[in-house]
Amino acid sequence: MAVSGVARVGISGWRYAPWRGEFYPHGLVQREELSYAARRFGSIELNGSFYSLQRPSSYERWRDETPQSFVFSVKGGRFITHMLSLRNTEQALANFFASGVLALGSKLGPVLWQLPERTRFDAVVLDAFLSLLPRSTKQAAALAKNHDARLDGRALTDVDRDRPIRHALEVRHPSFVTQEAAALLHRRDVALVVADTAGRWPEVREFTSDFMYVRLHGAEELYSSGYTDAALDAWARDIRGWIDGSGCPDGRGRDVYVYFDNDMEVHAPFDAMHLIERLR
Repeated sequence: MAVSGVARVGISGWRYAPWRGEFYPHGLVQREELSYAARRFGSIELNGSFYSLQRPSSYERWRDETPQSFVFSVKGGRFITHMLSLRNTEQALANFFASGVLALGSKLGPVLWQLPERTRFDAVVLDAFLSLLPRSTKQAAALAKNHDARLDGRALTDVDRDRPIRHALEVRHPSFVTQEAAALLHRRDVALVVADTAGRWPEVREFTSDFMYVRLHGAEELYSSGYTDAALDAWARDIRGWIDGSGCPDGRGRDVYVYFDNDMEVHAPFDAMHLIERLR
């Protein structure tokens, strides 16, 4: 019996001043922007979690402002990926998962770990890091209980039920474009992000998990240029093949998460809507 997946297409972040009056209608108050965007997309990538630890009250608000079927991807903290460089991350991971991520409940989608351009593939370091990642909300809650004193009084370490947690890794150094790296991610069941970066960083297409994670940063100019009809048609063909399995080496369909990050010229929300139209 064939296995098919589901595609969720959205945007990376939603709070951008240039979008007001362009994507967001004139007069729409800022606090209603998430709700407005969530009615148009199946998912949004949470960016604030990359820059700093958020609060449970924020995650609760985001959860409550979105439709029941909506899903957030959550970007892992740069303290872990950029400052610690994936080393000695146990405490930082506990703090991250205690900061309120689990408040999303059924709306918690994949966790994205974005590596900086300088980070080279190191099998020992990467494997040790991936081995620490919780694979369920109960595991994440248990890990979160080890948070440090900075989160005393503002930590969330309980869950209403156990749900799986998926992880994706975005790499930006060519040393990751090897079968060894792909095999390690496959063994750890972590999706290798398919990233379109206007040629600046590698675009790697490997099937290392039961889902695909795509980040579209701009076809010709990073974070700025939009996608032509022909480019969107091509991405739609690829995504359909991943969903129904015809484009997967094992023939099994995969869930696909797609986020447009070409936000500078307000292309992201419109490109996302145009891709959604093609996938219907």
